[in-house]
Amino acid sequence: MAEMNSKGGSEFAKRVDPKKDNLSKEQIEFMRKVELAQWHKNLQKRRGRNLITGLAIGAIVLGIYGYTFYSVSQERFFDDLEKEAKSIQTRSDSKTSVN
Repeated sequence: MAEMNSKGGSEFAKRVDPKKDNLSKEQIEFMRKVELAQWHKNLQKRRGRNLITGLAIGAIVLGIYGYTFYSVSQERFFDDLEKEAKSIQTRSDSKTSVN
């Protein structure tokens, strides 16, 4: 059975502050190795999530970009304005009075 410390908790999962506690070089090196192993373990999960997030953002950007080009190519607003301008111009040319 695990030994109990003065606060009633076990020594197994005690938090250690390397700056305050007097630790040997071996203990500090072991802590670094464990932290590095945990970091490498979580790295694969993060890479997968980052890849999925990047692909999702890229797909959204390309979708907006493609939709913008599609909608602009379908837009006939300026064509209608040009037709109106030509018709007004032809009407005004025919109504001019001769001096």
